[in-house]
Amino acid sequence: MAKVLIVDDEEHIRMLYSEELEDEGYKVALAADGKDIIERIAKEKPDIVVLDIKMIGSNGLDVLQEIRNTYYNLPVILCSAYGSYKVDLKSIAADAYVVKSSDLTELKNKIAQALEATVPVKES
Repeated sequence: MAKVLIVDDEEHIRMLYSEELEDEGYKVALAADGKDIIERIAKEKPDIVVLDIKMIGSNGLDVLQEIRNTYYNLPVILCSAYGSYKVDLKSIAADAYVVKSSDLTELKNKIAQALEATVPVKES
């Protein structure tokens, strides 16, 4: 069972994502900001991170760079209410970019795709 770390400063978003992803069979860990993200990842050991960009006290693009510097292969999906960040050069370090919506189909698909791409192929 894959573990998803959700980093978002809006509690209702964290709760919505948590409920929906748990219903899909994922384990979920939550963080309200990107502060101490490296320690948080070391503790939680997520298989993927869903990261908000605009957070009070943290810039998600800076947090993404911090994650990439230590956990280069950890899949990260940027999730923002603003599509404009998609063209920001810093956002290309993410595995996917999803514009926030109450319909989580796209987010769930991107999570599944990113996890599938990182799972080592077993030889038969």
